[in-house]
Amino acid sequence: MNQLAEELNGVLSSSVAGRLLSDMGRRMYFPKGIITQSAEADQKAWRYNATIGMAFQNGNPMVLDAVKAALPTLSPSEAVAYAPTGGFPELRKRWKAEIVHKNPSLVGKAFSLPVVVPGLTAAVSYIADMFVEPGDTVIVPDLHWPNYRLIVEERKMAAGLTFPIFVDGAYNIAGLEQLLREAGARRGKAICILNFPNNPTGYSLTLKEADSLVSMLTSVAEDGTDILVITDDAYFGLQYEPNLLTESIFARLADAHPNILAVKADGPTKEDYVWSFRLGFVSFASKGLGAQEYDALEKKMLGVVRSSVSSSNGAGQQILLKALDSPGYRDQKAQYHSILQARYDAFKKHLGAIELPKEIRPLPFNSGYFMSFECNGVSAEKLRIELLEKDGIGCVSLQDRYLRVAFSSVEEKEIPDLIERIMAAVRRLAS
Repeated sequence: MNQLAEELNGVLSSSVAGRLLSDMGRRMYFPKGIITQSAEADQKAWRYNATIGMAFQNGNPMVLDAVKAALPTLSPSEAVAYAPTGGFPELRKRWKAEIVHKNPSLVGKAFSLPVVVPGLTAAVSYIADMFVEPGDTVIVPDLHWPNYRLIVEERKMAAGLTFPIFVDGAYNIAGLEQLLREAGARRGKAICILNFPNNPTGYSLTLKEADSLVSMLTSVAEDGTDILVITDDAYFGLQYEPNLLTESIFARLADAHPNILAVKADGPTKEDYVWSFRLGFVSFASKGLGAQEYDALEKKMLGVVRSSVSSSNGAGQQILLKALDSPGYRDQKAQYHSILQARYDAFKKHLGAIELPKEIRPLPFNSGYFMSFECNGVSAEKLRIELLEKDGIGCVSLQDRYLRVAFSSVEEKEIPDLIERIMAAVRRLAS
């Protein structure tokens, strides 16, 4: 094993993070090679910087006029220069400050400097690289983003375990607890992914459920199980009802128990409406970890990034940084939130005003981009095809039992017609 990896493992050896590392995670380190030397040269090489494979002209990276014309607000360096492996330091610091602003419960709590990764998919995948290995189980609700299975079962050759997401209209905390305790009894460790607002149901925890969830996780940790909790916050901040948890559950778990390692996967994709930027962030938190341990975890994540994509989209990072510092940034986000709120309200109102066929019922939803119907007596896949071919409506079928509908992409005035057409298609298939 590389000496740098052994040094990082030594720093983490007495913590939950060290115990949870996968074999790949233990082997990972950030090399003191070209990238490190280039970073030093950026600070000290005032005359010539001949460390990194880029072409410069008049002190700036070379850029085609055709490319430059498409990026009028960026300097040549901002537009086409390589970003550092972990992301631009200014953006990492700014995103961390933004996380605290959006999650006031984190004030005064220690957590790592976020590492920039190429999107939320990469965030979850890279976290799995560090902590998931064959023989592990990763626990998710039965309704989850399908990419989790691809990452967990195919890439990491671990087992994905599911529990029914709802019981009597509430989040099934007892079902999650049962699987966590079973995993802990088998291997001394347990891994789960918490995704709120949930894709595909559009469900966020109530404040009471959040309290119960944190209490349950702390109880399992107190009994001796090391728990990795990955919080997938892709749809962060998009809640539409009162008494919901509007913070990330990461904020409550950051100092919950020394046996809980919370890892936050987030990014601007949905929060800031920049789907093509392919930027995400990974942050670590656990009670008892300090600056030295967080630095070690960051370096291991840098090794994962360096050994896969080398670095993330530099132009997107620069645009995001400019947006975060724009005076109108939060007001613009609030405006878009109000549009989504109105679409959600219209969907809820119309569902409550009509009689639904017995073959279909809406699952609980209160946030995000989506809601899902459960189909009983009709095939969700046949319903999807019926809507597509007869009505020109695109929806997503899951497990041939659920139909996911993205109200985020439908104008408010068109939502009643959308619902009516879905119900009419159900009646046609059921007749």
